Amino acid sequence: MKPIEVFKALSNESRIQILQWLKEPDVYFTPHEGIDMTETGVCVSQITDKLNMTQSTASQYLSILQRAGLITTKRIGKYTYYQRNEEALRSLAQFIETEM
Repeated sequence: MKPIEVFKALSNESRIQILQWLKEPDVYFTPHEGIDMTETGVCVSQITDKLNMTQSTASQYLSILQRAGLITTKRIGKYTYYQRNEEALRSLAQFIETEM
């Protein structure tokens, strides 16, 4: 984890919102084709709809979060699903607690 990349990724309200929604996907999203969102993740189209923005912008935000290591992806068929990387978020919390 590169702290500067993580903090850059977190410098946008919509990207923070995505992470908050992904913490409890069953609360914020309707399941996509019967997928268990807690185990598999949330499809980009669900996130796009929730953000009320273009898929291109939502995909860009997700890409930034992924490069920072804050989310992971899982490909099933033609769909890509996104989940929080809980281990990376715990590492970030520990970094803030011990280094800052």
